[in-house]
Amino acid sequence: MKKAARSELFRELPSVDELVHLPDAAALSVSYGTPAVTDAARAVLERLRQEIASGLLDEAALKLAVGGLTRAIEEQLRQALQPSLRPVINATGVILHTNLGRAPLSEAALERIGGTAAVYSNLEFDVEAGERGKRDVHVERLLRRLLSDDNATPDVQTIVVNNNAAAVLLALNTLAEGGEVIVSRGELVEIGGSFRIPDVMAKSGATLREVGTTNRTRVADYEKAICERTRLLLRVHRSNFEITGFTEQPSAAELVELARRRGIPLMEDLGSGALVDLLNFGISGEPSVLDSLRAGVDVVTYSGDKLLGGPQAGLISGRAALVARMRSNSLFRALRVDKLTYAALEGTLLAYVRRDHDAIPALRMMRLTKDDIGKRAAKVAAQAESARLKIAVIDGESVIGGGAAPSSVLPTRLLALSCVDRSADELARRLRAFDPPIVARVEDGRVLLDLRTVFEEQDGMVATALKGIAS
Repeated sequence: MKKAARSELFRELPSVDELVHLPDAAALSVSYGTPAVTDAARAVLERLRQEIASGLLDEAALKLAVGGLTRAIEEQLRQALQPSLRPVINATGVILHTNLGRAPLSEAALERIGGTAAVYSNLEFDVEAGERGKRDVHVERLLRRLLSDDNATPDVQTIVVNNNAAAVLLALNTLAEGGEVIVSRGELVEIGGSFRIPDVMAKSGATLREVGTTNRTRVADYEKAICERTRLLLRVHRSNFEITGFTEQPSAAELVELARRRGIPLMEDLGSGALVDLLNFGISGEPSVLDSLRAGVDVVTYSGDKLLGGPQAGLISGRAALVARMRSNSLFRALRVDKLTYAALEGTLLAYVRRDHDAIPALRMMRLTKDDIGKRAAKVAAQAESARLKIAVIDGESVIGGGAAPSSVLPTRLLALSCVDRSADELARRLRAFDPPIVARVEDGRVLLDLRTVFEEQDGMVATALKGIAS
């Protein structure tokens, strides 16, 4: 295309002002507002200018494009104004998938949010006394019931901050600022998002004192490191990895005995923080919050949106006197959570109080058997298989995710997809283009879908998507 001819095409484009005053565009302004329509018109015209400059449009193609400018503006508006945060179908088999929002909330949690979010609430108001109250009481009363029994510390109290990293930061700053914190080298972990224990400790104002080696640390190593500057003994859950082979690690009971004898608090960062015995779900090696408190640990920090199955939050449970010091720390106000988190957390904890664990989606997914999932997978495969798309139902494994029980897997049945003329990556991309997007795994040249993490009412949507991706 000659430069002169290209300049003629540019002159065929209307101005932004002309475009927004066309009758159809003016009608869009009623729904979307004039500023949004103007921005969309500007974006559409700029796209056409780039296509003309690149030689992608001839005169005939340009006429078609100009004739459809209003439709293009409407599509631009839809894309620009649709929510960015939206639902996806998690077919990865990772129950607590950090990138996909971790634990889905229960119906009870959603009801509590809906019941308090759109109206005023007694977030920090004591209705009976008619004066200011504390926001902690809405969940502290429930956690006191869940974490106090004949074998546990009787004065357990809990406060809530915005995530477990914040809980660790607040606890370290309150209990050890200006002093030393003793921790095993084998527990200086980094988890998702470059969250590193040494970095958080430095921000807290405490000094890290490493003891032992990567694979072996004894209680004697902690005792030798204790000095006049020691403020805290710290035990850290290794989260998403484990050390096997020639290893040694002090038990919670051994560290509790040392802490009591030397008059130093013992804190445990549990990370995921289960409130139930996961052996009932076929998962071993994952301690619960109550296990730690029963052992005599003074302060335990854990997440709300992992094994607990609630909203993003960091919880600190422990001896009343120590938790009270954290509550009075000015950093607590900067890290506290809002009414929506309290509402969702209260709804989640009420299910634990009622022992209705199946009401919590993450726990319910853990309970699903291989046979349960296999029957659903066979039904979806029968609905969706075609001449081009081959679907096999095969054995596989689901994982907990979220840094919990890294060595534990749950047996499952997988949908394994292959297509005669499309790669696995292309099939996975097409699944992600579905509405809502379906996120799956790609392994050994096949797309794998695990229905353990797909809600049963979404099975029909998965079948519909599979019918379409090979076409």
